[in-house]
Amino acid sequence: MISVPLSALDLLPVQKGTAARDALKASVAVASHIEQLGYRRLWFAEHHSRMADASCCPPVLVGQIAAKTSTLRVGSGGVMVPNHVPLTVAEQFATLDAFHPGRIDLGLGRGPGTIDENIARALRRGAGPITDLEYQQDVRTVLNLFDPDIGTPLLPGYRPALQPWLLSSSAAGGELAGEFGLPVAIAHHIRPHNTEATLAAYRESFRPSRWLSEPYVLLCVLTVCADTDDRAHYVAGPNEVVRAHLAERKLSELLTPEHAAAYDYTATQQQTVHQLRESQAQGSPETVTRRLTDLVRATGADELMLYTPIYDLSDRLRSFELVATHVAPASANRNCSDQRDDRSALL
Repeated sequence: MISVPLSALDLLPVQKGTAARDALKASVAVASHIEQLGYRRLWFAEHHSRMADASCCPPVLVGQIAAKTSTLRVGSGGVMVPNHVPLTVAEQFATLDAFHPGRIDLGLGRGPGTIDENIARALRRGAGPITDLEYQQDVRTVLNLFDPDIGTPLLPGYRPALQPWLLSSSAAGGELAGEFGLPVAIAHHIRPHNTEATLAAYRESFRPSRWLSEPYVLLCVLTVCADTDDRAHYVAGPNEVVRAHLAERKLSELLTPEHAAAYDYTATQQQTVHQLRESQAQGSPETVTRRLTDLVRATGADELMLYTPIYDLSDRLRSFELVATHVAPASANRNCSDQRDDRSALL
């Protein structure tokens, strides 16, 4: 077992033949379930024009879920900075923070949230990709807007209680998070081969800030847990097909587990699926416990965020339950904030 807290990332998987409305309803069930299990936080990503998931508007999702939960921290994982005016991001999350003081996380990321260049340009009103310097300046602007000592308060009488984060899947991103003194959320579920370098760059560059006194690492891991290894591979099948296509920069809808099990992978796609299984945590409670324990030991992660893209809601809820029961007991997870140092004041 591990002692670090557990959190979750929900991309709102859309079942074949259903609509986004169904995925939105399911997200409420996920939030309620993991809150009861003692998970610390639930985040939503910003993805655009994808057929397999419906997570495109983090601020809207954060507001809805925060209103339907009471102890769960809710946030963006993340808002893609190139797509938005910094003031708009700050005003949206200040409003959420005013509604739910101390429960809102603002995760900031660099990617456009799409593999379609036309959509990326549309999001930026025809502008090309953002530069490193522009990204750094925009992140700094967002953070400064939450500093009452620098500028005009975003809302009358508003005092920030939210927690900003920086999302990263590269050494450059890790270094930037360290320089800003922010907790870092590492996208191990997307680029596991970059995790080690990202961690090293973050810890080496970290400077204490008004947000954080010491480095804090959240590791996001694709985690699918079922009663047996075979069952876990079966329920993970639909997402594996989607990931095989994404590796080829192609979009696909979420197949049923039955159709995914019958999918005819190319040799290249088979290699993608094999690497996915080897680098993430998929299998029985024993297998997942071993894998997550190894990752925490290897990375020194302070927190795990589980990305659990399972087709059927009942199987998804079961996965969260099995992990909470076998990997990090809910009681320990709920109480961990009382046992940690001052880094956890807002985390």
